[in-house]
Amino acid sequence: MTLEEEVVRICQDLIRIPSVNFGEGRGDERAVAEYVVASLAEVGIESKIYESAPNRCNVIARIEGADSSRPGLVVHGHIDVVPANAQDWSVDPFGAVIKDGMIWGRGAVDMKNVDAMILAIVRKWARIGYKPPRTIVLAFFADEEAGMTFGSRWMASQHPEVFEGCTEAISEVGGFSVTVGDGKRLYFVEAAQKGIHWMKLTATGRAGHGSMMNDENALTALTEAVAKIGKYEWPQRYTSTVKKLFKKIADATGKRYDENDLRPLLSEIGPTARMIGATLQNTANPTMLEAGYKANVIPGSATAVIDGRFLPGYEDELNQTIRSIIGPDISIETISRDIALEVEFEGDLVDAMCNAILQFDPDGIPVPYLMSGGTDNKALSELGIIGYGFSPLKLPEDLDFMALFHGVDERVPISGLEFGVKVLENFLENC
Repeated sequence: MTLEEEVVRICQDLIRIPSVNFGEGRGDERAVAEYVVASLAEVGIESKIYESAPNRCNVIARIEGADSSRPGLVVHGHIDVVPANAQDWSVDPFGAVIKDGMIWGRGAVDMKNVDAMILAIVRKWARIGYKPPRTIVLAFFADEEAGMTFGSRWMASQHPEVFEGCTEAISEVGGFSVTVGDGKRLYFVEAAQKGIHWMKLTATGRAGHGSMMNDENALTALTEAVAKIGKYEWPQRYTSTVKKLFKKIADATGKRYDENDLRPLLSEIGPTARMIGATLQNTANPTMLEAGYKANVIPGSATAVIDGRFLPGYEDELNQTIRSIIGPDISIETISRDIALEVEFEGDLVDAMCNAILQFDPDGIPVPYLMSGGTDNKALSELGIIGYGFSPLKLPEDLDFMALFHGVDERVPISGLEFGVKVLENFLENC
């Protein structure tokens, strides 16, 4: 079986194991973790399951490199997926059917396709006796889809020894192609991530009968504040990664580059603009409301949840702005908070990524980008490990890739997967 054939088979196998993470601690990665262990053991690679809670499973394997004096590289993916409502899908979300040249199913892009690439590559190496140039720690994490509490964060705090000697890492959502201009392909490599501040707002007031006058209505105060947050126009803040990306977009399309206003260039990158546009500023989106228990009772309190995301260096601006919008009488409680990341798009590791892409797409243009979400690289950064998103895919020009993440009818092009596994193999053999 060729590398390309095996990556398709493993991707299908992984999708068919519904390792669904429902959040709030409700998840189960055991079956998929056991598949990973068995897949590695079949070719003589020893691995270990680290269980952070019942059925919350992480898998670690270590592949010794040819040069033991070099720092190690963590190659990691998560093995949990978000839920899928089968009634909304046109296919079985856990069937891994092949249709229209794509593998369909939950996790096809987020991120069992990458897990499959990793497994296919190291299985090939084991069969032919190949040793990579540097030691590689393989990590398949639990719970990435719900805050990493039972996955990378637990591993980094409870078992940092498994990453000993590693200085760099690669993972998901990077190295995918975006077609611009007259067919030029930019390959977006993730070099930065926004931070997270999920917050609960609580307003209190005077409870009473719904038929009475009430100028201390908690629900009124809260919804007015929430509406102001939802409509707030955040100032544009351009990080170094964002500027580098947009300069490349301008060069590739022949459009004007204005460092003071990058927004006109968003139209050049199609649907990807929805995600990239969110990296030009902080964002704060109301996502949940809760108040009251009966139609004729004015509640004494009301709460809302805000999903705040801040750019590297702009966390204080996010928090101070929210406080100024809502005023002093509404309380703010942090539900979850995570750091922002930004690393330089330069050095030997980046050169190896770029060279691998160009080996299989000589006309490709590797570029750095800032991701609006986050990955397990945040947890590893606490161990001093520098991480990038590099899970290459060559995508059809008309595919709305970003819409597939957590979306209905998630799918990955087989041609893109076959391209990606060859690029990733080349990178790992030359990094």
